[in-house]
Amino acid sequence: MTAAIPFAIPFTNTYARLPERFFAPVAPTPVAAPRLIRVNRDLAGLLGIDPDWLAGPEGVAVLAGNGVPEGAEPLAMAYAGHQFGNRVPQLGDGRAILLGEVIGRDGLRRDIQLKGSGPTPFSRRGDGRAALGPVLREYAVSEAMAALGIPTTRALAAVLTGETVQRETALPGGVLARVASSHIRVGTFQFFAMRGDVDGVRALADHVIGRHDPDLAQAENPYRALLTRVIERQADLVARWLLVGFIHGVMNTDNCAVSGETIDFGPCAFLDAYDPAAVFSAIDENGRYAYGNQPGILHWNLTRFAEALLPLLAPETEDGIAVAQDLLAAFGPRFEAAYYGGLRAKLGLATVRDEDLELAGALLQAMSANRADFTLTFRRLGDAALGPEGDAALRALFADPAAYDAWATRWRARLAAEPMDPAARRAAMNGVNPAFIPRNHRVEAVIEAAIARDDFAPFHELVTVLARPYDDQPAFAAYAEPPQAHERVLRTFCGT
Repeated sequence: MTAAIPFAIPFTNTYARLPERFFAPVAPTPVAAPRLIRVNRDLAGLLGIDPDWLAGPEGVAVLAGNGVPEGAEPLAMAYAGHQFGNRVPQLGDGRAILLGEVIGRDGLRRDIQLKGSGPTPFSRRGDGRAALGPVLREYAVSEAMAALGIPTTRALAAVLTGETVQRETALPGGVLARVASSHIRVGTFQFFAMRGDVDGVRALADHVIGRHDPDLAQAENPYRALLTRVIERQADLVARWLLVGFIHGVMNTDNCAVSGETIDFGPCAFLDAYDPAAVFSAIDENGRYAYGNQPGILHWNLTRFAEALLPLLAPETEDGIAVAQDLLAAFGPRFEAAYYGGLRAKLGLATVRDEDLELAGALLQAMSANRADFTLTFRRLGDAALGPEGDAALRALFADPAAYDAWATRWRARLAAEPMDPAARRAAMNGVNPAFIPRNHRVEAVIEAAIARDDFAPFHELVTVLARPYDDQPAFAAYAEPPQAHERVLRTFCGT
């Protein structure tokens, strides 16, 4: 039985006030022998939670699901979705429980959720648990995304359960405490739309507007304004993903948050060698969610969101479709502005010229043809921007260095038309071109150390390095290097 814990987390819940069909009340299932792996002390402080308490016995009991703090109203959220394009009318939180919401010291409301906390009414015969590997992966990658400046859910803490979970083999179990602006997804809206529950769609939309976009309440049609706002957030988000080489891996509509945050880090990965067709997810057999497909998939997901909102966009269905199509047409220009603007910054270009897009495309084409490392190519461009003496390390990334030479001649001619001082340009480029990303082989190595040897030192070091992705960290230079041939990770796996 889950124990009650005295007040220590300042919960102030709103989702639990929605109608009962929005969720199922359910308490976490206690575990045998919880043990703390890591507490995100800075995030705890932001949420108004004492990190020392959270790392202590009562806090670890809460993080593991062995205790429910006063003020929490644990529940599993209902949602539906399209998975790999297939309509699924009911999904829901099958291994996650929302403890409640807190208003942080910055005035923003956030959810605190436990992943791997036991079965719920939505578990679909699953055990509701999480293996240690996916817990460590999500902690490391989500915190890396936050440090990169990309909207994302965050990791508050990770714990061991002292129990095993059975997947293909028996694995140690873990629980991740996840923090999000909200866990409301496109699939949450679809849950009600697929049932013809217009009142449910409206109540959810009103909740999202009140929580994320209160300014939209004054719009002539707040629901049209909400669709526009979500389109804008998602267009900006997917552009940011591409600019750091991130592949989500499973962009189903139930993994698409209306807040515009990156959510659910299952079979995700970062590019090593640049390849727009790259797929790492073992469950994405046809490459639906390949790196270069992500903008198109986001537009597809947003079309499903618009379909769910149709009754709120106009009184007549045909009119609603026309409104939706008009608003969705803005996705492409919004994405292109964010993506190409980001590429210009990565190339050190502060002004805009028509030929810039072709110049950026030529570099990407040369990188793809020569298997050049995505992250290191752009990072080393900062040194090359100071002068040709910085070319050597960059040329070495290309199977045929002459491909870089030909492009660099054009690039330097373009830089000559820029007003920025070379040193200032290099600093600006290093501010958008990270040196350190959660490389797949590094993430797998820390998981292996934890599972095989109960050694979490590599995990802690990786998280520390990734917290400063744009800084030169000479002591950790090896973390910036791409994998050797025998270290390459070709497949990533979903935590379920």
